[in-house]
Amino acid sequence: MVSAALSPDALLADLDPEQREVASRPLGAMCVLAGAGTGKTRAITHRLAYGVAAGELRADKVLALTFTARAAGEMRTRLRGLGLPTMQARTFHAAALRQLQYFWPRVVGGAPPQILSHKAPVVAEAASRVRLQLDRVGLRDAAAEIEWGKVNMLTADAYPASAARASRQVADLDATAMARLWRTYEEVKTERVAIDFEDVLLLMNGILAEREDVAREVHDQYRHFVVDEYQDVNTVQQELLHQWLGGRDDLCVVGDPAQTIYSFTGASPRHLLEFTKRHPGAAVVRLQRNYRSTPQIVTLANRVIGRGQEHVQLQAQSGDGPMPRLLTYPDDPAEAAGVAQEIKGLLGQGVPASQIAVLYRINAQSEPIEQALTDADIPFLVRGGERFFNRDEVRRALVLLRGAVRSDNPERPLPEVVGDALAGAGLTTVRPTGGAALERWQSLDALVQLSTDLSVEQPEARLRDFVTELDRRAGEQHPPTVQGVTLASLHAAKGLEWDAVVIIGCSDGMLPLSMAEGPDEIAEERRLAYVGVTRARRHLLLSYALARNPGGAPSRSRSRFLYGAAGAIDGVADQPVRPAAKDRPRKAGARAATRCRSCGEPLTVAAQRKIGRCAACPPTYDETLFERLRTWRSLAANGKPAYIVFTDATLIAIAQDMPADLDCLARISGVGERKLRMYGDAVLAVLDGDDPTEVAEKHSAATE
Repeated sequence: MVSAALSPDALLADLDPEQREVASRPLGAMCVLAGAGTGKTRAITHRLAYGVAAGELRADKVLALTFTARAAGEMRTRLRGLGLPTMQARTFHAAALRQLQYFWPRVVGGAPPQILSHKAPVVAEAASRVRLQLDRVGLRDAAAEIEWGKVNMLTADAYPASAARASRQVADLDATAMARLWRTYEEVKTERVAIDFEDVLLLMNGILAEREDVAREVHDQYRHFVVDEYQDVNTVQQELLHQWLGGRDDLCVVGDPAQTIYSFTGASPRHLLEFTKRHPGAAVVRLQRNYRSTPQIVTLANRVIGRGQEHVQLQAQSGDGPMPRLLTYPDDPAEAAGVAQEIKGLLGQGVPASQIAVLYRINAQSEPIEQALTDADIPFLVRGGERFFNRDEVRRALVLLRGAVRSDNPERPLPEVVGDALAGAGLTTVRPTGGAALERWQSLDALVQLSTDLSVEQPEARLRDFVTELDRRAGEQHPPTVQGVTLASLHAAKGLEWDAVVIIGCSDGMLPLSMAEGPDEIAEERRLAYVGVTRARRHLLLSYALARNPGGAPSRSRSRFLYGAAGAIDGVADQPVRPAAKDRPRKAGARAATRCRSCGEPLTVAAQRKIGRCAACPPTYDETLFERLRTWRSLAANGKPAYIVFTDATLIAIAQDMPADLDCLARISGVGERKLRMYGDAVLAVLDGDDPTEVAEKHSAATE
């Protein structure tokens, strides 16, 4: 439904001060740092509508860009509601593909090549040609690596050196083998007269760079750009945007560095954080008022992400709600059953199933939850599978609805007409109990619910109008709401929100994943946890299991991302304040362990015996404290190798055991009498919270 065009003043009336600043300055370069739930889509769509209403923008000269078809569809719906039905909002790929298809006959000649829907079959043929044995997972990883290389504008020849710098590793393939596979993949594509999605961006980049006539035409078509989720831009997309701009400054970018969770695909927040370097004089606006979540959830979100200069500290605007809760279970099956009962309780409180989500780090975690919800007779849908309008039952339903248009009885309510028509596609009055039958039924029921919504908004609407609405939604990939609890990975949940969210597997080794190594990867895992927390409007439950299987050793500990959440989560007690060294009780020092303190496996490596933990188990120490100790050690070494002061294993043991005094410190393996005399007081000072730089400087001054 298209609203009548609003006046400029009316478009600004309901915005908060920061949103109004975004909307009221439609020309020139602007960077909007928008925290989760702060109304960024509202701000940028009102900016575009205000620019048109004020006569500063032409709707047909604007291109709004985002990263998913769903987000683009939502933006088009918002713009249509503001009286801008013709303004374009597309993904980068959709916009580039449209241009490529238009210009290809002129620039290259003939029909454009076909687009590969999936890389895996072509990668498999390429692997066969170079005699590489790759299973299904290996083929998927190789395809993803080719994508990473292309979005970073690399070639197969340049891949090995770049992969080495980025520490990339694909299954059992070394960089040379991966480059050979990539080259052969390109040969297979050429033989098939096909291109992949990354080629669309690369080819359009090349055409714009080499053909001035094409560039002039594109620059005349699009004068103003808006890019949503700008923290997800990769190198090739940034270069294409640069080509589209053609040296102009009419660009508004919107993003949140704290929600950068696609670095593994080549996305980088540096384009957002360095925007003012490329566009000197650009306005910078920070949206901090969170309208989505309760103050209790916002407090936890700020604790999880921590304070960083680039992070937006959210300010809650909603009313109070229940405290987030941390639930601990003995094992994974108990966690799944417990979560199902918690969801049953939420349903009993009146929270609709469609407003509840269970989020997890990896897709493999969904299976026990699916079984537990099925056992509890709770409907659910797994997000991230086939698109709604591509499902067989939905395609069949659309054919039936189109056929029923001529026999539509205007005296009957629209939902009844739709329901009768969909009976032929399998819609029944009784909801199936589970499995594929339930998924099909939910899809058809969602169409009936959508017809009910349409009849409320437009009482005169009939079946022909409903079919038109479905066609529009299919084109925009804007599916109706399916009634059921949503199961989704944390990655798939980005951009969505629910009244109630349950995040399972909140244990070290799962969040963050045990394979995440180094500060950059851990930081991305933290951002992923932040994205999960900020999906919740009112209810937030966090859970983890102490062991994988019933009867297993309770070796798991809660996620390190929740260490600073004391007081913000019901179920996490305030962490005790450490007394000064002289006031702390004596604690037995650490002896070299023979078994892992987490899983109980024998320890055979000296460094592992020192810290009492095997390499497979997650850390059991405060990593922030460990980094502070490392900072102090680096300064104390005074240019010499840091291990001369203490090895990493010794620092880990110190961070793990938190010795209360010099006697306890002396019992830790690696701290001899000489090092105790030289560094003991300094180590205790760092443990007490003193600044490691100041501690090192005082130590240096005292020994001069």
